[in-house]
Amino acid sequence: MEITAQMVKELRDATGAGVLEAKKTLVAVDGDFDKAVDELRKKGAARAAKKADRAANEGVIELYAHHSGRIGVILELNCETDFVARNERFKELAHDIALHIAAMKPLYLDRSEVPQGDLDREMAVLRDQALAEGKPAEIVAKIVDGRLSKFYEETCLLEQPYIRDDKVKIKDMITNAVQTIGENIIIRRFARYELGEEL
Repeated sequence: MEITAQMVKELRDATGAGVLEAKKTLVAVDGDFDKAVDELRKKGAARAAKKADRAANEGVIELYAHHSGRIGVILELNCETDFVARNERFKELAHDIALHIAAMKPLYLDRSEVPQGDLDREMAVLRDQALAEGKPAEIVAKIVDGRLSKFYEETCLLEQPYIRDDKVKIKDMITNAVQTIGENIIIRRFARYELGEEL
């Protein structure tokens, strides 16, 4: 199949890949756009993993107010250089994540931040629910693991599906940004406030 400049452009727009890499990937998958996107995403994840060890001490503090000031979010999104911190795509990423935090109320950044006591309590509840539903004891552990993934999706920011595209998790957005921008990007911390909430 002939790989056209338009096909390369569409793939670049969708993935942020370079011209040569986009063309090479399209050739390798016989022009199949979806397969090409998947291949580039796999490569991007590998590149993002290589960059994860690099120091990210620059970035932005994103402030977001929602619903006439009833909900507020403070987010620290870090990158490696002040050049990237001033980049519009990086700023958009920070804004999108802050908007997501306002809407989805994550409690923790990732699984490692969930206190062991909360995790034990959740696992006990899920185990009791599965047994109360009459599930066989030998598959209860698998059921608990599956439902625990749902718990992480509800409470951990990086595990949550993005509110504007539920096929992409927040951690995938970060990985895609690392691939496109070319620097390590991390969410350092965040806080969400809602007027009148109990402290």
